[in-house]
Amino acid sequence: MYTLGINAAYHDSAACLVKNGKVIAAAEEERFTRIKHGKRPIPFSTYELPFHAIHYCLKEARLILSEVDHIAYSYNPFLLLGGITGDTTLLLPLEPSAHPVSAPWESPWDPLFISSIVNAPRQLADGAPYHLKERFRGAGMNGPYTWHFVDHHVAHAASAFFASPFSHAAVLTLDGRGEKTTTSYSIGINSGIERIGEVTMPHSLGLLYEDVTTYLGFLHSSDEYKVMALASYGNPIYVNEFRKIIQVKDNGIYTIQTPNLEKLFGPARERGGPLEQHHYDIACSLQVVLEETVLEIIRWLQKTTGEENLCMAGGVALNCVMNAYLRNKGPFKNIWAQPAAGDAGTALGAALWVDARERKGINGKKEYVMEHSFLGPAYSDYEIREFLSRSKLPYRRLMDHAEEVTDLLVQDKVIGWFQGRMEFGPRALGARSIIASPLKACMQDRLNEIKDREDFRPVAPVVLEEEVSCWFVNGRVSPFMLFVYDVQPDKMNLVPAVCHIDGSARIQTVRREHNPRYYDLIHAFKLRTGVPVLINTSFNTRGRPIVCTPIDAVECFFTSPIDALVIGSYVIEKRKERI
Repeated sequence: MYTLGINAAYHDSAACLVKNGKVIAAAEEERFTRIKHGKRPIPFSTYELPFHAIHYCLKEARLILSEVDHIAYSYNPFLLLGGITGDTTLLLPLEPSAHPVSAPWESPWDPLFISSIVNAPRQLADGAPYHLKERFRGAGMNGPYTWHFVDHHVAHAASAFFASPFSHAAVLTLDGRGEKTTTSYSIGINSGIERIGEVTMPHSLGLLYEDVTTYLGFLHSSDEYKVMALASYGNPIYVNEFRKIIQVKDNGIYTIQTPNLEKLFGPARERGGPLEQHHYDIACSLQVVLEETVLEIIRWLQKTTGEENLCMAGGVALNCVMNAYLRNKGPFKNIWAQPAAGDAGTALGAALWVDARERKGINGKKEYVMEHSFLGPAYSDYEIREFLSRSKLPYRRLMDHAEEVTDLLVQDKVIGWFQGRMEFGPRALGARSIIASPLKACMQDRLNEIKDREDFRPVAPVVLEEEVSCWFVNGRVSPFMLFVYDVQPDKMNLVPAVCHIDGSARIQTVRREHNPRYYDLIHAFKLRTGVPVLINTSFNTRGRPIVCTPIDAVECFFTSPIDALVIGSYVIEKRKERI
């Protein structure tokens, strides 16, 4: 049985294909269209489906759309309409932005938003770009597949639990908003998930973080991770202001008093304007109170469920500093966060949820563990060589991949690394990465300059799994860069480029069975330098998605100061021109 999952309601449009409980392929639309996040989360874009990501997933299984059994769309518009009723009419004002709304969290554009989602089956059947049409032939608004609208937070919860290594766990989802839910609490057992509580609009930790992101001059629904990084430079002098805004009550319930941030903290920072200590302190205070709040929530959740395992998803679960705080201070023995915890992951979750419900009588146990996120397209050496030759690019074949790339790294060369299947989710994890030596502190500034990033942004280390506890305090297996760890004090001077200002690092551990070529490279670097750590950051430049194809990799390489591109079994190096 094939189930196609789709996320398209807000941002990070994505698709996922599941066959009998196991994920075959998953990818975000942005990687194909080269539009960051696929689209902005505005009502005008709700009709846009991830046709390119869907095409890729179906191609991976050698299917056309009409051969799929079920389609799971990770949003249920009928929850906003009060269920399916006889009234099939929605009214859209001629000038929606000038039209009053009954509640501040509602939008006059909601009718257009909802209508576009209700009509998604028609759009899927008829709206594919011309060059992809063949993949969608035979499909109509009524199938032949069965269409399912899945509650947004159910999709988040399913992405967390059904992909986790646990057979039973408590499940927490935290994001800006779904249909009405902003936070949900569930218990997962084998192939079932039962919701035991929720928080609904207008109370949302995710939306509060978005509001502060905007106030600090960054792009909401996009740059929240920058606020998290900024927090390390501040002091929590405004925690009392945020504690008044967020009130935690019984049974996991919390309320948010909608703040007037300019009244509290003064004029908002202009986008691109100077960053001052005042901004660092606001970010730090928000981060501290977020951590305190979620810690209190999970204490209630653990006491209520009695579980020792916690699964998390939703955009807030990408906050790796918070995740580490919960790991260190919280009551759960084990925490697993979905690597595509944002809205892209709901495509995976919706597909797994529908698959589990439809096949419940066949197998009541989980059949999938997301041990890695390499679920996107791959390109063979033949395809890569043909492209490089046709493009008349100077390249050479690597005879000893690990040793020859290590030669470049110890010369402090910055390398674009393009290998195997692309990652699903926002983190580059050794398939579409930029890698470099961590031995010199100046490498962080150099990478931020290459990627045109803010200078306060840290870069992350990748470490051999068996070495993690030697280099990071209480280091554990962490393959998805979703937790920070303190660098061991006696190792800080050996890897200064990956030490954040507070001495922490957002680590990735790697084992050979998941990515042999990546592992072998780090091992070769260890034998040469004594350090089993490399810098790993995403293969992209500012405002652009992570590269997907060989063409993307070459374009990024030649339009940035990256020194070398290792693409499959081939390498391209830039020559220094004489002046």
